[in-house]
Amino acid sequence: MQKRILSLLVDNTAGVLSRIAGLFSRRGYNIDSLTVGVTADERFSRMTVVCSGDEQILEQITKQLAKLVDVRTIKVLDPANCVSHELVMIKVAAKPEQRQGIIAVADIFRAKVVDVSKESLIIEMTGSKTKLEAFIDLLGDYEILELARTGVTGLSRGSDDVTFL
Repeated sequence: MQKRILSLLVDNTAGVLSRIAGLFSRRGYNIDSLTVGVTADERFSRMTVVCSGDEQILEQITKQLAKLVDVRTIKVLDPANCVSHELVMIKVAAKPEQRQGIIAVADIFRAKVVDVSKESLIIEMTGSKTKLEAFIDLLGDYEILELARTGVTGLSRGSDDVTFL
């Protein structure tokens, strides 16, 4: 099974997300990751969808998305020629004697401590899926109280075929 990262430029109107998600659910396809945000031009949003399947299914998904009226452009992001990251925020139980160890692990991964309380730390980090999983794995020695993870977002490298939105 292959994964494909699709970067969609869509109209920023009510119901777009529902129509795209509906396309996936009607055909029995799964969305592995989904992020959406407005672009520099508020008329449009950038949607990054990670989906998986064999080559035929991935091609079918791409073609079906291209038929939707709200979808302006679709780029298949080649992992070798794009920058893609996700964000994780982790609340870790931290007794005073554990803080230095947790912060040392965070520093190694270039993560940031964004909140400190008497009982916990909240750490934020961006990076590739494998980097985030390695970080979470190393924090496994501590008590993770909460974890929130965004989906993948990305852009192709360079200026070829750039849409200025």
